[in-house]
Amino acid sequence: MTLKKPSSMEECLYFTNRSIGNGSATAWAYRKECPKCKKGRLGKPIKKNGKVDKKADYYECPLCKYQETNEQVENTVKLEVQYKCPHCGNEGETTTEYKRKTFEGVPSYVFECQKCNKKIGITKKLKQTKKKGEEEDADV
Repeated sequence: MTLKKPSSMEECLYFTNRSIGNGSATAWAYRKECPKCKKGRLGKPIKKNGKVDKKADYYECPLCKYQETNEQVENTVKLEVQYKCPHCGNEGETTTEYKRKTFEGVPSYVFECQKCNKKIGITKKLKQTKKKGEEEDADV
């Protein structure tokens, strides 16, 4: 099985490139083809200011304006992963469902190494916030 990497972000619902311990993972989920017109790809709707409405509870075809709920689209899309296992160093490719599960207490897309069968999680990227009273390190 050889996965085709996306050539642009326009093709993807989700894309990430992460280092996981001693390993790494590149994961993406392609946008679903519109079932009505078969030409467009479903994505979040565009607001009047030209930006994507990330909080919308539906996906829309930009060509024919056909809509599907988040749940309908996300249940049919697969997450494709190219990885280097942090446990055994095996490099491989796999697909998993596009659904976050709790892995080690953190919402993650979870897949298994094809060699050692250990579970690997791609966690949601969280913003690092400064705690009150902390200062940023500065070069003096």
